[in-house]
Amino acid sequence: MSFISSASGESRWRGYDYWEEKKVLSYECVSDHEAEGIVKGSEIYHVKIDTEHPRKSTCDCPFAHGRRVICKHMVALYFTLYPHEAEKYHREVEAAQEAWENEQEEIEQKLIDYIRKMGKEKLRDTLLELLFDGPEWQYERFIREHLE
Repeated sequence: MSFISSASGESRWRGYDYWEEKKVLSYECVSDHEAEGIVKGSEIYHVKIDTEHPRKSTCDCPFAHGRRVICKHMVALYFTLYPHEAEKYHREVEAAQEAWENEQEEIEQKLIDYIRKMGKEKLRDTLLELLFDGPEWQYERFIREHLE
């Protein structure tokens, strides 16, 4: 398992932000797979990463202190050491976002096509079902916007 895949999605994304914002104040390579650094978050944190054994990495931030997790400070240090990995991660995020947006557009178009093919009676029944069986806020909003 790679260092980055050991981190949660939130830690990866926030760590990328920290890397971009240059919040790694200093670092030192301890070995070919270990590094230590100082990362500025809400406070100054001391970070040690082990790319060979990610769960041996440590940070004294409240999220990671005493736990075997990869935090955003560790990810920021990792990306500082390996900027090509940060760029690769960013490309992957952009590709996933684009795929999601394309999928949403496709679903929206299918819904529009389906609704346009529905008969008047079926449309009325479907609307009433959505209003009466759907969330209360939806019903109240419809009343507010169309009947008051």
